[in-house]
Amino acid sequence: MTDADAVVVGAGPNGLVAAVALAEAGLRVTLLEAAERPGGGLRTEELTLPGFRHDIGATVHALALASPAFRALDLTREGLAFAHPAIPLGHAIAPGDSVLLHRSVADTAAGLGRDGRRWAGVIGGLGAHWEGLAESVLELTHLPPRAPLTLLDFGMHGLFPATFPIRFAFHEEPARALLAGLAAHAALPLGALGSAAFGIVLGALAHGVGWPVAVGGSERVADALVARFASLGGELVTGHRVASLDRLPSARTTILDVGARQFAAIAGDRLPSGYRRRLEGWHSGPGVFKLDWALDGPIPWADPALASAGTVHLGGPAAAIVASEAAVHRGRISEEPYVLLVQPTVADPSRAPAGKHTAWAYIHVPNGWDGDATSLIESRVEAFAPGFRERILGRHAFTPAALEAWDANLVGGDIGGGSNELRQIFARPRLSRTPWRTPLPGVYLASASTLPGGGAHGMSGWNAAKDALRRLG
Repeated sequence: MTDADAVVVGAGPNGLVAAVALAEAGLRVTLLEAAERPGGGLRTEELTLPGFRHDIGATVHALALASPAFRALDLTREGLAFAHPAIPLGHAIAPGDSVLLHRSVADTAAGLGRDGRRWAGVIGGLGAHWEGLAESVLELTHLPPRAPLTLLDFGMHGLFPATFPIRFAFHEEPARALLAGLAAHAALPLGALGSAAFGIVLGALAHGVGWPVAVGGSERVADALVARFASLGGELVTGHRVASLDRLPSARTTILDVGARQFAAIAGDRLPSGYRRRLEGWHSGPGVFKLDWALDGPIPWADPALASAGTVHLGGPAAAIVASEAAVHRGRISEEPYVLLVQPTVADPSRAPAGKHTAWAYIHVPNGWDGDATSLIESRVEAFAPGFRERILGRHAFTPAALEAWDANLVGGDIGGGSNELRQIFARPRLSRTPWRTPLPGVYLASASTLPGGGAHGMSGWNAAKDALRRLG
């Protein structure tokens, strides 16, 4: 490795964005990655059969499209393209009975009966101002001029438990189930404070920017970032695991895209005891058990409308989702779990041979769970799509342990960088206007364990890099 002005550890979305931001400012940057290939959660592999490309981590990129970091970088210059499904999301309430979340607020509201007007006013209203919403919840180094009113509107609704609007704001099952399925992305009990925020943001972004996939696989996002970094003269070193800060080359700035507990181990006794205890006591969220499938044809949904949806929530009515997520946090799995399913070839057929398809699905499981949910998930899909099992050509399972082995940041299969409980959202990893700064001069933590949290938006890396550049003058 050559001498550098800045060293970035970890080439996931946050590390890659941080490295590019520093390099664009004219710094000599070295980027170190433990795996043999960069990307972290942005990886695409032939997990099942040749010709079938599966995203190991993130697939749907609403947060990337809304992210101030990705909007500023404009990776279309590196050939990055996104494909939108005809319908961002379908929620299966019962076999043959679904509710759809369209890009159009009016079309969505039309399917929600007497709840349509409230949906359009709250979710649709925030979707119409998605730039301010994204800046309010993702851009945290300053308060953008257009954000305060949007942030106030969002806060009035988002700080509540999701069960509050489900029970009191909406009156009919379609809207209740739709919001419950969206809020369940938080991997929290839906009675937890702040759980409504996740559903509101994801619903608003579906209207504002859509829920697209990267053409060719999510790895194309990482490829574009690596290409930009290389064009700026950055040095990427793969297969280099960092075990201690003392083993890093000296630099004016060091940014680490690693989890809270990993950073505590890497920094060791150099950290003040109080800060180190905070990191070592970091709470992981639930894990996931994920299945990827190679399919002989499209999923045979009982409701044909779901065939056009990029993402499908197999959640049933809202009460079933509330019960399913509560069970996970009590250390068990519901017999009819909430299943989050994505069928990317609906929008991007290049991921499979002609006429074939790929799909994946996961359920939340207790952190570190060591069971096998294959039959449970496939039975759930079969209930809403009779004949699904007959379409399976190949499958690949990711247990929580396998996910952590693939990426050390996914502790116990937690794909969010730590629990989204309220105290870990506001103090992520500590309460501060600049939570990416550590007590060590020039050293920053910029993973999903820092604000604004999980998701392939790159904003933890972006915020850390911008703060580092300001401190460097």
